Amino acid sequence: MAGSRKRHFKNELYDQFARLAKAMASGRRLELIDLLAQGPRTVEALAKETDQSVANTSQHLQVLRQARLVETSRRGNYIHYRLADDQVLRLWTALRTAGELRLAEVGPLVQTYMSDRGALQAVSQDELQQRLEHREVIILDVRPVPEYNAGHIAGARSIPIDELNSRLRELPKSRRIVAYCRGPYCVFADEAVMRLRAHGYKAFPLEGGFPEWKLRGFPVTTDPSLSLTN
Repeated sequence: MAGSRKRHFKNELYDQFARLAKAMASGRRLELIDLLAQGPRTVEALAKETDQSVANTSQHLQVLRQARLVETSRRGNYIHYRLADDQVLRLWTALRTAGELRLAEVGPLVQTYMSDRGALQAVSQDELQQRLEHREVIILDVRPVPEYNAGHIAGARSIPIDELNSRLRELPKSRRIVAYCRGPYCVFADEAVMRLRAHGYKAFPLEGGFPEWKLRGFPVTTDPSLSLTN
C-alpha cells in the first residue's frame, strides 16, 4: 500500500471510531445509555427520568442513534429506544471503569453522595451466584416494574423501592435478602437495605446491578413483550 493511500486509510478508519467517542462525549448522553441498559424506553420516559425537556432528550438520542449506539422501534404512537447491543453496554462500563481509575474527582464525588455504602457490606456477584445455586438467599429487585419486566436476575422478586414499606410482610425474616438495582451509582438498593435492616431483616446490597450481572453471563430472565413503557 502506497504511503498516501495508507495515510488516507488510517485517517478514515480512526475518524469512524471517533464517531463513537463524539457521541458519548456528553454526560447527559451517558446517563441515557445507563438508563437504556435497564431496558427500552420512550423519549418521554427518558426525559422525565433525567429531568430534561423532551426536545433536548430527543436531540441527544438522535446523536446516539446516528452513531448506531441506540436503535428504535415503534409501538402504537410511541417510539421506543434501546441499546443497539451489549457491546454498547460494555463500552459504557469500560469508560466508567477507566474514569474511576484515572479521574481523581470521581472517588470523592461518589463518597460525598454515597457515604453510607461502605457499612452495608455489599455481596459480590460471584458470591450471590453461589448462594442462589444453593437457594440460600432471597434476591430482591427494587427497580421500577418495567425495568424488572425488561430483564432481571433469574429468580429475583420485584418490589420497587417506593412499594417496599407497604410490602414488607411478603419477605420472611428467616432468610438473608440481597437487594439490587440499576448499577454502582444507583441508590435504590442501598436505601432498601437500610429500610429492611431497620425492620430487623438480614439484608445486603449487591455489588453492581442488573447490567453488570447480565454482562457476566449469569442467569437472567427477560420478557421483551413486557418491557416497553411510555
